[in-house]
Formats: sequence, C-alpha cells, structure tokens
Amino acid sequence: MSKKTAWDIVMLARDAQRPKAKDYIESIVDDFIEFHGDRAFGDDKSIIGGIGRINGTVVTVIGQEKGSTTKEKMERNFGMTNPEGYRKALRLMKQAEKFHRPIITFVDTPGAYPGLGAEERGQGEAIARNLMEMSRLKTPIISIVIGEGSSGGALGICVGDKIAMLENSVYSVLSPEGFASILYKDASKNKEAAEKMRITAKDLKELGIIDDIIKEKDKQEENLEFVSVGLKEYITKTLKKLTKLKTEDLLNLRYEKYRKIGKMEE
Repeated sequence: MSKKTAWDIVMLARDAQRPKAKDYIESIVDDFIEFHGDRAFGDDKSIIGGIGRINGTVVTVIGQEKGSTTKEKMERNFGMTNPEGYRKALRLMKQAEKFHRPIITFVDTPGAYPGLGAEERGQGEAIARNLMEMSRLKTPIISIVIGEGSSGGALGICVGDKIAMLENSVYSVLSPEGFASILYKDASKNKEAAEKMRITAKDLKELGIIDDIIKEKDKQEENLEFVSVGLKEYITKTLKKLTKLKTEDLLNLRYEKYRKIGKMEE
C-alpha cells in the first residue's frame, strides 16, 4: 500500500468496521465484570468499565464504546460521553487506587457530548476533575487510543503513565473539520487541516506526546485478532515496568511527563 496521508488515517480511525473497546475487552480481558453508574445521576453506556485479568494481573479497564449496530450506536451515543460517564470512570479509577489495581483505558471518541443536558450536569467540570484526579492517582495508568481521540472528550480518560496509539488511530485537540472551520473558515479543507495538525501516531510519537505505537493491519476484518495480540503483549510488558516503581517515583515521573508536554506550548 502506498504511504497513507493523515486524512487516510482519519478515515481508518473512523471506519465503522473498526474493532471497538468492547471487542478488545472481550478479546484480551479474562473474567471481565462490568460495573455501572456514577452513583449520582445514571449509567452512561458510552463508557464500559469494570475489572478483569490480563495475563493473570487483575486490572480495572475503562473504555469508550461507539457501538457497532445502529441500535447500539444510539444506545452508546456514538461514543460521545456525558458527565455521568466521566464520573463513572473516575469512580472506578478511585476504586482501583484503593485496591492497588492498575488502570487500562481505551480511548475512542469524536468528542464529549455537547448537548444542553450534558452542559447542565457539568460536562466541563467532570472532564477537568478527571484530569486532576488521574494526574495524582497512586496506581499505574496505561491509556491506549484505539480509534478517534478527539478533544477533551478523549483527555477525560487519557492521562496515563504511558500513552500508546494504534497505528491507524488519531489523537487531537479537535477534528480536522473543526480545525479547518476555525482556521480556514472552510470545513471542506479538512484534508489540509489533518496534515497541519500532526494527529497521527507517527507524528505524536516524534513530538513526544505519546510513548508507543501498536501495529495494526489496514483491513479492519483482520485487525481484532492481530491487534489483540499486540495489545496484550504491550500491556503486560508495560505493567511489569510500572508496577516495580515506588508510588512516589510513579507520581513524579507522571508529573514530569506532562510538565514536559506543557512546556512544548510555552
């Protein structure tokens, strides 16, 4: 296959046939038990969260789920998370911290849900609280972008000691269409915007925003089994390193990681 453009990768990341968080959880997590609700408002089905085992290690797993069928996409709100979804995720993260379980997050969203109800229930506050709390959780966190990682909607579960991306995923402050609308006043310039934004795994690895890239195949029907092997190996290898660190060292390294990213914009 010829070299893919940034827009080609955006299209692969958005492909309806692309494996979702639920697929990877079912493939690599043994004895998974899903938990529901934020204990305040309700259960947001765009977030799947629970506990299980990866190669024998008990972990808390949290993933953004877009859904596969039309009915499921509606139920999952197309992966656009509401405040109660972020609060459910945080509830599970705090539980993981209490019981010294590592946290694995799968990021895949076009953005947090922008509806009136979400704003009334504190969308911005919910995301901001997750960023703050994840920065100081006393347990290892691995975040993996498996499709679209867009805007604060992605950041709400993507503060990790290690951040990885699947080869054909994207991670950005907003969509190329949104970028083109703001910068060029023309959403049709999305392809040009995608190149300028540097949103691919390769670009972000070079910039030092992410730590690792997990290989995948271009044919979506071949991806689940192939990527699952890579995910399991990556998570197992990375957890071995992170769990050897003292809590103080883990938190210091996490702080330095994001301080370094912050300095890129100064």
